[in-house]
Amino acid sequence: MENPTSPVIPESLATSLDTLDTPPEDNSFGDILSEFEQARHGRRNNEALEGTVVSISPESVFVDIGRKVDGVLPVDQFRDAAGGLTVQVGDRMLVSITGRDEEGSYTLSTIRVERPKDWSALERAFAEKRAIGGRVTEVVKGGLRVDVGSEAFLPASRSGAKDAAEMEKLVGQEIQCRIIKLDTASEDVVVDRRVILEEEEARAREQKFGELQEGAIVRGTVRSVTDFGAFVDLGGVDGLLHVGDMAWHRVMKPSDVVTVGDSIEVKVLKINPEGKRISLGLKQLTPDPWTTAAERFHVGDRVQGKVSRLADFGAFVELLPGVDGLIHISEMSWAKKVRKPSDLLKTGEMVEAVVLGVNAADRRISLGLKQALGDPWEDALKKFPVGAVAEGPVTSLTNFGCFMDLGGGIDGMIHISDITREKRLNHPREALSVGQTVRAVVLEVDRERRRIKLGIKQLEPTTADEYIAEHQVGESVTGRIVEASKGRAKIELGDGVFAECRMREEAGNGSTAGSGAGVPGAAKADLSSLTAMLSAKWKQGPTAAAAQQEAPRAGQVRTFRILKLDQPGKKIEVELAG
Repeated sequence: MENPTSPVIPESLATSLDTLDTPPEDNSFGDILSEFEQARHGRRNNEALEGTVVSISPESVFVDIGRKVDGVLPVDQFRDAAGGLTVQVGDRMLVSITGRDEEGSYTLSTIRVERPKDWSALERAFAEKRAIGGRVTEVVKGGLRVDVGSEAFLPASRSGAKDAAEMEKLVGQEIQCRIIKLDTASEDVVVDRRVILEEEEARAREQKFGELQEGAIVRGTVRSVTDFGAFVDLGGVDGLLHVGDMAWHRVMKPSDVVTVGDSIEVKVLKINPEGKRISLGLKQLTPDPWTTAAERFHVGDRVQGKVSRLADFGAFVELLPGVDGLIHISEMSWAKKVRKPSDLLKTGEMVEAVVLGVNAADRRISLGLKQALGDPWEDALKKFPVGAVAEGPVTSLTNFGCFMDLGGGIDGMIHISDITREKRLNHPREALSVGQTVRAVVLEVDRERRRIKLGIKQLEPTTADEYIAEHQVGESVTGRIVEASKGRAKIELGDGVFAECRMREEAGNGSTAGSGAGVPGAAKADLSSLTAMLSAKWKQGPTAAAAQQEAPRAGQVRTFRILKLDQPGKKIEVELAG
């Protein structure tokens, strides 16, 4: 009965085992499989494989031969007379598989490209432009001497070496080259190694380019850094890591993020097969901070951040790495019109602001600096009601008036018509100058438009002020009726002085109440009062006396008694005296 736990050996393997010298029952299954692999690849032992050195340990050189498992060569095979290594990571070489070691790696041996044995072989290689093998024998003036079955010259510019030191290292090594000149008459042979290396690199790039896929995360080495980004070697093919794809925050210099020689992981963003261009991203390996910006910031929030940069139209403030908010120049100050953001802020400064708007889709957050300082207009409305008197310096003059500093960043406007009563001004500079301290009264407060209108002339003494100061309530005065209507009249008491008179209805057909005619009890009138009235009428003459008895009308001159004197309101109230 067959043991179910024993390994099942494929028929092809069993057949191959028949060709082995050691009986299968004397070996373990691992040994059998190893020998099978050797037998399987035995027919390829003479086949040249191109490999790339991927790492070097104290004992071995590991070579990528395009299979799942690397190949191994003894490191001593690549030591020169002084004990130094003649191989480095990235070198390419021709190898063949000889088997597997105990760890499963392919054991390799280096092979030589066919070296021509006679002049006719050189001619065939030259005609076919075929690569040939050769051994570098010495450094000569302008290049190297190479044994290719005949002595050949390898120019330094076509050696593939970067400097003289690298050329020295080539001495004693087997190289591949191509004949670029063959002079039969003089037996002059010139070879080129650099073209072989370039072709190998081109094949490697093409292979690597075909292996890359958009969206893949790969590791590479920073080869160079420029102002606009960095070039990353992905193993034979370069990709561009643009400065805008290095970090979510603004990167001023790519060298602040990467340096030459850094080994980094990047994401393949785009592959352009036609132009053989590869775009890479580093920031794409971390979450986009804007995905949570709408959840973290809300309108009205007070936030703190660092000014990352200044522009003509405002300042950008870093709220989070990769998330900047904009303080527009119009949102910087209540007090004055800011001409340049640098007048108030500087790069690197920490500021506090209020979130005015959030648009995560467009990656925009609007901030306000002045809102974080408080609105001075709230206090101004309480401090400067209509009628209040303010004092402050004149800050600027314009054709239509001037502006006065009320403190706290609030300016009041004085129109040119409200500056003085003395004369008509053509320009405010005729009466005022910048810096001059003036007193003005609040005439109007416009909260919506944030404007306070002031007047200076309203504080100047008027003829009405002087008249009120010189008279008292109850005093009889003479005035001219300017306007008369039922129940009310406007009285001119002097030049520019007007009063309001409340008219009482006259008794009888135009007769005055003071005559006593037809009034019961007139016989009991005080004789002295009647005498005084007659005396007054005599002094006024017949025309005045007659007018005193007429109904009030415009143009009449009458006697009035002062009922009220309002100094702040500049108002006077009177009544007919007779």
